[in-house]
Amino acid sequence: MSAGGTLNEGCEHRAPVPGRNDGLSALAHLLDRFPRADETTWRRRLGSGEVRIDDAPVPADRVVRAGEVVVWRRPPWREPDVPLGFAVLYRDADVLAVGKPSGLPTLPGGGRFYLHTLGRQVRRAAPDARPAHRLGRHTTGVVLCGRSVRGRRALADGFRDGTIEKEYLALVEGIPPAGPTPVDVPLGPVPHPKLGTVTAASPHGKPSRSEVVRLERRGEHALCLVRIATGRAHQIRIHCAALGHPLVGDPLYGPDGRPKSDAVPGDGGYLLHAARIVFPHPADGRPVEVTCPPPPPLRPRPAPR
Repeated sequence: MSAGGTLNEGCEHRAPVPGRNDGLSALAHLLDRFPRADETTWRRRLGSGEVRIDDAPVPADRVVRAGEVVVWRRPPWREPDVPLGFAVLYRDADVLAVGKPSGLPTLPGGGRFYLHTLGRQVRRAAPDARPAHRLGRHTTGVVLCGRSVRGRRALADGFRDGTIEKEYLALVEGIPPAGPTPVDVPLGPVPHPKLGTVTAASPHGKPSRSEVVRLERRGEHALCLVRIATGRAHQIRIHCAALGHPLVGDPLYGPDGRPKSDAVPGDGGYLLHAARIVFPHPADGRPVEVTCPPPPPLRPRPAPR
């Protein structure tokens, strides 16, 4: 089946009213919960009956109360054409590891994708599997999915506690130092002209740690191995850029690790591959290694004999 222009069934976004929004208008509450859409857009959605409380349409000026659930029933839309295939790299009763292609989102996000995500495609093959983490849309490689309650909990704990080892291959601008280079630039929200904010290098951000190892010189570029101890959004792209070596073709992050244009994180052009993950197995804690062959531009050259 062709993925191009597939009409999905629409979806529901539920927005419970927190205590801080008690007494606000429905419009103000929605602008707070979904800030990527502007006031004009939300007035249109409210006016067309897409937003409901207790299955009744909600006027824009309707006062909401803490504990109420505001539901936006998004009508069906056509999703962009993306590659939908994936490789099964490891499978047992608790964990499924798959290889994600470039262009396929891991999970819904940004308002464009719902059916065309790795999570949805994986569930067709293994209905009990759920991605335990997210790779950027144009990043390739290993994604771990939990298949059981035990598996999902263990993977979530492993990513949170840093007990899961992650190694990536990246093609970067310039020539980084030969030895392992640590990067600990904090990551947090910074202003962005289209999205309001985007994750980038920020002195007020969350602690983040990576290690960059140059593998090969390729003219004015270098192939690098990147190990990450934390898993912040877009961490490798930002840390390589903050090191002074942005990913080749990255349209968003410049040499200081901050946005250099109005591109958005989902825009492609860079080469980044999750090549290896080692995780403690949920059943007995034994280390399980999963690898995924990189695309040709990221394959290290064979060592000379």
